[in-house]
Amino acid sequence: MRLKYLAAGLLSLFAVLAWADAQQNIRQSLETLNFPVSVSSISESPVDGLLQVQLENGRVLYGTADGEYLIQGVMIEVNGGDMRNLTAEVEAKAVSSVINTIPANELVVFAAKEPKTHITVFTDVDCGYCRKLHEEVGKLNDLGIEVRYAAFPRGGMQSPTARTMQSIWCAEDQQAAMTRAKQGKSVPTSNCDNPVAQQYQLGAQVGVQGTPAIFLANGTLVPGYKPAQALAGEAIANQ
Repeated sequence: MRLKYLAAGLLSLFAVLAWADAQQNIRQSLETLNFPVSVSSISESPVDGLLQVQLENGRVLYGTADGEYLIQGVMIEVNGGDMRNLTAEVEAKAVSSVINTIPANELVVFAAKEPKTHITVFTDVDCGYCRKLHEEVGKLNDLGIEVRYAAFPRGGMQSPTARTMQSIWCAEDQQAAMTRAKQGKSVPTSNCDNPVAQQYQLGAQVGVQGTPAIFLANGTLVPGYKPAQALAGEAIANQ
């Protein structure tokens, strides 16, 4: 009986050591490649022989235990034709934990009287489709959708748009300043300690490539403008 327990203990120890080696191998491979995003965690994937590498920005890679092969792409479960994008599900969950922890006082929020859910929109005040979406914020609020704006000046932090957005975040009435800017009107220059640069960096980290980039409450990304009624339906279905 003691031999049985000893054998089980040794197998458990070998498994732990092998797992530690696998994680170290993958981390070392990413370091060798000067990969720009840190690893949050490494776990088993649904596919034998592949490990799931969760990055701090919410994105996912896959790798072999020896660290010799890294895969950046989508893992799809066929499941008899009932397709599931497993990568997107994992990434959305991780991204939601990042996006939804942005302090409310660092966002420009257009609240709904009877909120059902919320969306977080990385926006650029000079973007045409951002302006079109803003025209429908009232409709979204009426449909129970709280709109939370984060800053993403597409031209970078040295652009005139970035300076305008800093003034919006420093304005006494942020909502009015946002609306003026989205209408193409000037916004009084204002300076303060603001989160515009931080949000711009965060947007890049979570995969924002254009604006508006709309994140639903569960982390699902809607890339670009969508009419209020359709967007509200998606937001409520993806809480």
